[in-house]
Amino acid sequence: MLDDRKLEVLGAVVVDYVQSREPVGSRALVERHHLDVSPATIRNDMAVLEEEGYLTQPHTSAGRVPTDKGYRLFVDKLASVKPLSVAERRAIGSFMQGAVGVDDVVARTARLLAQLTHHVAIVQYPAPAPAELRHIELVRLAAGHLLVIVIRATGEVDQRVAECPDMDEADVTVLRGWVNGAAVGLTPGRAVEELRRLLATLDPAGRRRLAPVVESIAEMAGASTSERVVVGGVPNLARFGVEYEALIEPLLEAIEEQVVLLRLLGESARDNAGVYVRIGAENEYTPLRETSVVSSVYTPLASSEGGYASLGVVGPTRMDYPSTMATVRAVARYVGRFLGAQTADLDVTCWGHDEH
Repeated sequence: MLDDRKLEVLGAVVVDYVQSREPVGSRALVERHHLDVSPATIRNDMAVLEEEGYLTQPHTSAGRVPTDKGYRLFVDKLASVKPLSVAERRAIGSFMQGAVGVDDVVARTARLLAQLTHHVAIVQYPAPAPAELRHIELVRLAAGHLLVIVIRATGEVDQRVAECPDMDEADVTVLRGWVNGAAVGLTPGRAVEELRRLLATLDPAGRRRLAPVVESIAEMAGASTSERVVVGGVPNLARFGVEYEALIEPLLEAIEEQVVLLRLLGESARDNAGVYVRIGAENEYTPLRETSVVSSVYTPLASSEGGYASLGVVGPTRMDYPSTMATVRAVARYVGRFLGAQTADLDVTCWGHDEH
């Protein structure tokens, strides 16, 4: 357990290294941060931080730089995401003035994030509002399999194969009427809730036979999120510096792969009340394990069922986390409200007190 002074030293090293890109020494820390101890004491603290894996020393005579573990502790210990200035908030609002349609808003958002953070920005298209179910068709296949076809009010069709042994055509007819009677006219999420509620009222044998159909419908209900993203700020890769030259090619390759970008953003959906930060080796995509991803969810729809998407930035682990996190959070909140209002003249005064 690190004491308050060592945490302060770690924070000072992170801040100085982000600004200077040079290893940080003890004397410089004392002078720049007005630490009320001697350089020798700071050197001892830095040695402890190195032993604990929070700092590392590139060369014997050099100062220290943060490790991924050090950045993680620094981010976790942030008391709160720092507020944006009035000028920054006003800039976000003015950037969206005149935006028309979702395509325009998403493209502007990617450019805005890239300009404000100086990193590569990724913005996922918002998922469309969930359409009601029009019909569910069940087709009996060979060897105890059932084709489950879901037709939405928009005309969109999805299908899955469910394993349903010991079910004849008469059983399929009964089941078809059961699922349509419970689900048609409801949005996918509500339909699944109702089907599961009714499923729980059946006897164990009935639940075993019908559960695969209900779960197939649930899979299709959850498959409607957007898989389109827009990328902005690719020229910012040149700012990574020579120590990150090896990252430029894999990041460009990732930009070509929408699935990879969606995976980078995906974790933010688990914490849709705030900002999600993945640092270095925490990234699942191995070629980008020397980068950090800062992301957040924005919810442009009034409905609580679906309608969310993620946005964020990718940059070197040596990034200004407080500023980047504040910007990503603010832009996510603003864009969500902008789209939710379905108007291009949303005033920045509607942000409320949660941005301060």
